Amino acid sequence: PTSPNRGWFVPPFGGNPWWVYVVSALPALLVTILLFMDQQITAVIVNRKEHMLKKGAGYHLDLFWVAVLMIVCSFMGLPWYVAATVISIAHIDSLKMETETSAPGEMPKFLGVREQRVTGVCVFILTGLSVFMSPILKFIPMPVLYGVFLYMGVASLNGVQFMDRLQLLLMPAKHQPDLVYLRHVPLRKVHLFTFIQILCLALLWVLKSTVAAIIFPVMILALVAVRKTMDYMFSQHELSFLDDVIPEKDKKKKEDAKQKKKMRSIDSDIEDSDFPYNENVPSIKIPMDMMEQEPFLGDKASDRDKSSSFLDRHSSC
Repeated sequence: PTSPNRGWFVPPFGGNPWWVYVVSALPALLVTILLFMDQQITAVIVNRKEHMLKKGAGYHLDLFWVAVLMIVCSFMGLPWYVAATVISIAHIDSLKMETETSAPGEMPKFLGVREQRVTGVCVFILTGLSVFMSPILKFIPMPVLYGVFLYMGVASLNGVQFMDRLQLLLMPAKHQPDLVYLRHVPLRKVHLFTFIQILCLALLWVLKSTVAAIIFPVMILALVAVRKTMDYMFSQHELSFLDDVIPEKDKKKKEDAKQKKKMRSIDSDIEDSDFPYNENVPSIKIPMDMMEQEPFLGDKASDRDKSSSFLDRHSSC
């Protein structure tokens, strides 16, 4: 124990009055929502399809053990914990396997992730041993630790569509990269989606920095309602590209493959046609004023002569 005045276990019914246990049910519910969403969001990010994980995900099993350990930590006065988003993403990135490339400018191909438990076990063993290294670790300046976490946070933003859309706000149209969602969503709709996200982020940040931070989990749940409201502002086709369910690079690969398949189909139809297109053969140009008139009406010879002269004037080969 860190204090000589208590033992290993914290008595659940201490010197507090009885009504404290009844009133604490409300903040306990808020904490439950926060822990659930924090744990599950991290699990969903780690188990995304683009990571090409071969072993299945155990969402329910992970959440069960988090709940059990939460009870143990509560009785022992230890801090609560869930899966850390930034650290988990950094762990996945460190275990990625890529092809070895020697050509300059060639991007390595992602092969998968080394799925094992050795690195995770070693990290937690070293975390436990750090307790005995506190006389040495206390000499590390706090700005160094802040810098490590800042670097990890900034590194995890790489490839996030929200950051790319923020850059589009200050980028002229002619300098915009070939992003797949710009092919399907108007630019004004893209900026509107980004503005809504910025507004929600600012609201959460302001709320978290005030005394009303206890209702922070409720505001996270309110984001679900905000997302539902977007169904009336954007089409489902637009949201499928702006929601970033599939990473940008994977969407672009699928889009380019679809375009190539379509072009091959068009070329095949042209080759199979009895009248293939030839750019060297002159085309007949018929002006619109000819389409609006009817020169072939009438059976008189004078009408037929007028029709012939009309076609001679307006037809060219």
